[in-house]
Amino acid sequence: MALNLLYALDLLGTAAFAASGAWAGIRREMDLFGVLVLALVTATGGGTLRDILLGDFPPFCLQDPAYLYLSIAVGLGVFCFNRKLDFLQHPLLYFDAIGLGTFVVIGTGKALNFELGFLGAVLMGVMTATAGGVVRDILSNRVPLILCKEVYASACLAGAALLVVLHHTSLPAALSALAAAAAVIVLRLLAIRHNWALPKARN
Repeated sequence: MALNLLYALDLLGTAAFAASGAWAGIRREMDLFGVLVLALVTATGGGTLRDILLGDFPPFCLQDPAYLYLSIAVGLGVFCFNRKLDFLQHPLLYFDAIGLGTFVVIGTGKALNFELGFLGAVLMGVMTATAGGVVRDILSNRVPLILCKEVYASACLAGAALLVVLHHTSLPAALSALAAAAAVIVLRLLAIRHNWALPKARN
């Protein structure tokens, strides 16, 4: 049941990431094709890059096309109804946090299955969660969010590290995954709620 819950959260996160990509395209006044491209790369870019680096072919979104169909459907929905969906932009931050935690766990867990070490597994987890957003921001001519001061990638680092540590305990794998995902989600939501930010260098 825990794995089914993780898959459901993964789809929810995919939808949230696709919506954030589509909205970025709309804000940049892109046409339908541009909006759909941003929706797809945001939702599936991180996992695809992870699978390429791990040598797992075809990538996850081609093994399970539900991710592609969902991303396209969400992108189309945001494009067609964006004026009526403004109220979702704030809740989208919370769905995004759920997707972030889920993607971290899936990426880190897959790296552990490929027997990567601590740092490699953590990096794969963070990349799975953030690489799609980096591509989205670059294509929409913005500074990538993970390079800004927000607690975003750092929350992913914490969750991925926690999962690697729990992997070497007697805790069941499903519970370890849910605990790590919850850690990322809680950290991200607290950062949104309290405007937490990492320190910047003084000029």
